[in-house]
Amino acid sequence: MGSGWRREFMNIGFIGTGVMGKSMVRHLLKGGHTVYVYNRTKEKTDELVQEGAIWAEAPKLVAHQADVVMTMVGYPYDVEEVYFGSEGLLEHAKPGTVFIDFTTSTPTLAKRIYEAAAAKGMSALDAPVSGGDIGAREARLAIMMGGDEEAFGQVQPLLQLLGTNIVLQGPAGSGQHTKMCNQIAIASNMIGVCEAIAYAKTAGLDPEQVLQSIATGAAGSWSLSNLAPRMLQGNFEPGFYIKHFIKDMKIALDEAERMKLELPGLSLAKQMYEELAARGEESSGTQALYKRYIQE
Repeated sequence: MGSGWRREFMNIGFIGTGVMGKSMVRHLLKGGHTVYVYNRTKEKTDELVQEGAIWAEAPKLVAHQADVVMTMVGYPYDVEEVYFGSEGLLEHAKPGTVFIDFTTSTPTLAKRIYEAAAAKGMSALDAPVSGGDIGAREARLAIMMGGDEEAFGQVQPLLQLLGTNIVLQGPAGSGQHTKMCNQIAIASNMIGVCEAIAYAKTAGLDPEQVLQSIATGAAGSWSLSNLAPRMLQGNFEPGFYIKHFIKDMKIALDEAERMKLELPGLSLAKQMYEELAARGEESSGTQALYKRYIQE
């Protein structure tokens, strides 16, 4: 889109400035945009405000100011509250507003937001992302989109500030379905990564040297290259929280059940992560699954 579009959409709202959201706001600010931020824990926006973002006291105040409103919150019930609550976005946004929900949520809720927005002369795109804290920080996120082509085209210049792999998968809900495919692939793969590293250590090998051999071969994966080194360093800080991964796996299993599709690998991964969460690891990164195999 041309410079006219950029002038029209200079005001962006961003709700949810957690691990990934904070980096995404920084990229929007660097892109020259005015960004209004809201987070339930105000302190999580302090750094961003110092860097030029504008604090809003409530989601409705973000909606009053912004032409494009982006959300990245924790759970589907958070999405529902932010969009449909009496103080929420749909009640207070201007006609013509484009909503982009980066939260991994349910396809059903994505369709509901789309329909409610359309009824008010607004547009909504579901846009879950993959790439974790590293992808957000380096603006290399994969962004999986659902919604109308026109709205997708309007916001592409903004999305290109955040990611490098941006695909419109189909109508509303398609982005969320695609993210479920992503999470299903990660879930079983994470078990394999942990077991490979645990095997290497138990066999008396140098796990870092093993990684050099296997990360670029047929076993290669994002988790093997990016999270296995964290496992070996004992770094279990969240790039992506276990509690949020469990939420995603539940959504995927519910959708699969509705489609009468069995996913035994995903079911096993969910069970293993729930056991880990019960041991107090729900706010650790997903790589903490390694603790189930090796106690340093």
